[in-house]
Amino acid sequence: MKILVVQQKMIGDVLISSMICENLKKVYPHAQVDYLVNTFTTPVLENNPYIDNLILFEDQFRSNYLAFLKFLLQIRKKKYDIVIDPYAKLESSLITLFSGASKRIGYQNKGLGIAYNHKVPHHNQPKSYFGLAIERRINLFEHLLQNLTLDPFPKLHVLDSEKTEMIPLFQHYGIDATTEKIVMISILGSETRKTYPEDYMVQLIDFIADHFEVKILFNYTPKQQKEALSIFNKCQEKTKQRIVLDLIGADLRAFIKIMNHCTLIIGNDGGAVNIAKALKKPSFTIFSPWIKKESWSIFDDGVLNKAVHLNDYQPELFLSKKSKELQANYKSLYHAFTPELFLKELELFLKTNLNH
Repeated sequence: MKILVVQQKMIGDVLISSMICENLKKVYPHAQVDYLVNTFTTPVLENNPYIDNLILFEDQFRSNYLAFLKFLLQIRKKKYDIVIDPYAKLESSLITLFSGASKRIGYQNKGLGIAYNHKVPHHNQPKSYFGLAIERRINLFEHLLQNLTLDPFPKLHVLDSEKTEMIPLFQHYGIDATTEKIVMISILGSETRKTYPEDYMVQLIDFIADHFEVKILFNYTPKQQKEALSIFNKCQEKTKQRIVLDLIGADLRAFIKIMNHCTLIIGNDGGAVNIAKALKKPSFTIFSPWIKKESWSIFDDGVLNKAVHLNDYQPELFLSKKSKELQANYKSLYHAFTPELFLKELELFLKTNLNH
């Protein structure tokens, strides 16, 4: 039996949907389980024993229709028996349809309807602390599990050699990764509309440095150094002494290895938080006001993983508001989302997880 899981686009989504591959491989150990993803996401899939082949979706396929057609024909030649599409967009629907698989699984009322001959409900309210992003994916393949125990947790597979190679790097920056408490701050979102205001982020960082004996790392890319420096320069002098600004990964896999030595993560929702969760690191996530927390917050038990949203504190600001209106007013909504609203919750989270 040959199975293909299709999950394009972002790092967090690819990591979450890798859980589908793991569960199916455990149930069907002799099946070929392939995973179709965008090229830039592959570092989160390295060393994954539950994926037989990575099928890479190239950016050129979006602008070059001939290249995309050739890609579709290559997929068809592989003769998959089952294709599962958690991405549910036009491209993934076409891949699913042209695969020719006898069982093509997708969401009801999502994607290109004719692409799927097995459609499952796409519910809008979470039924467990797994969260919608996990539950919806489970709905796609649960009927294939043959009553075997489901494992809902996405995982990263970091080799022992990868763990040890980071220790000298931490030492170079004056951190003992084996004994010190290290807090990773996700200081920037994937875009401005998903990034907690700079002055508020500075307040949070100063609060952490004032109340806890920790070293602080920033999650940012070299291209975002200007923004990182701006936040660093606004911090109190005693806070700056706790921040190690230049300890960042040169690439995504390097960040994973660095995050593996951190105690926990705090900051904007995004791929970094999903990576931390997959490494079993506690997370405190700040959601953008126009993003639905219930759709993207996973494994929020209020202890190990905690997520906050302006709607938790000022729901009246969201009454009768549609997504486009919230997006248009993201600045004013972020302005209302002051650190004081959730500082006590952040303090409890840190006390609980740093002591643990």
